[in-house]
Amino acid sequence: MQNTQNKHRKFSLTPEQLASFHERGYAGPFTLYQPEEMKALWQRERIEILDRSKAIYQDSDAISGATNISNYDRHLDLSFLADHISRPEIVDRVSSVLGPDVLCWRSEFFPKYPGDEGTDWHQADTFANASGSPQIVWPDAEDFGGTITVWTAFTEATIENGCLQFIPGTHRTMYYDESKRMHYNQDQINTINKEAVQRGFFGYDYRQLQIDPDWKPEESKSVSMIMRPGQFILFWSTLMHASHPHSGKTKQMRLGYVARYVPTSVRIYPDTEVVTEYGGSIKLEKYGGVLVSGKNDFTHNRIVTHTTRGKAFTSNLCQE
Repeated sequence: MQNTQNKHRKFSLTPEQLASFHERGYAGPFTLYQPEEMKALWQRERIEILDRSKAIYQDSDAISGATNISNYDRHLDLSFLADHISRPEIVDRVSSVLGPDVLCWRSEFFPKYPGDEGTDWHQADTFANASGSPQIVWPDAEDFGGTITVWTAFTEATIENGCLQFIPGTHRTMYYDESKRMHYNQDQINTINKEAVQRGFFGYDYRQLQIDPDWKPEESKSVSMIMRPGQFILFWSTLMHASHPHSGKTKQMRLGYVARYVPTSVRIYPDTEVVTEYGGSIKLEKYGGVLVSGKNDFTHNRIVTHTTRGKAFTSNLCQE
């Protein structure tokens, strides 16, 4: 586990919150934007997102039946998202766990529309689960992996419209082998019931990665993460997590925006120039990690200091 000793920051996790995080694998929800503020921000920013002229990935090869991986990393071109991933309310808490030197290496949207299936129970350590190649690799000296995922609700997130589910305390044991391969099948989307719940994984069946094919998650221990617009939660990607289906009782989609963080010592996309997953491909020629906290003493990652529109990223420094 990463050394969590860190100088105090305004929004650092308290000792009690940190102890709970290590026990449960998640912390929050915390409020970043008030609900009406978030609604107004999203009403404005959803128009900006349509402008892909400066996005680092192109649509042509990335669109598939369930997702559009060209919408990864929009913080690299959109100012609001560039500011969002660096907000001290988020970064201070992440640094409480990872230490002072932190990169944001990935961001993505998770929309769930009326009638959409729930997301399979899953864990992610190296993120080789869909692409087949490790996307993050921790130093050999570390006994742990994964990423800190910060999931922000841009809309209401309820059980009825597909909020997150966690199984607390499952983040220190991997029940899946990411070196196995899942098989993409677009026709599986919204068609499969598992334990009487419509669940899938964007065209994959995550059960194909199980170490023990007879093992089943203890869903009776799961908790649902109901969140208001503008709230966020942070969790280890190795925590067993899923989401409810969107029941269709409302016409409004559920939208989450995820930013993923690792220490600067972690290698990002090692020996990888093209990512192929979820039925699409993206080239990494314009990709770079963003230093959101502390300093970077390593040379193994591509780092960007400005968005493609010229906006400088903010790095949060320790406060005495």
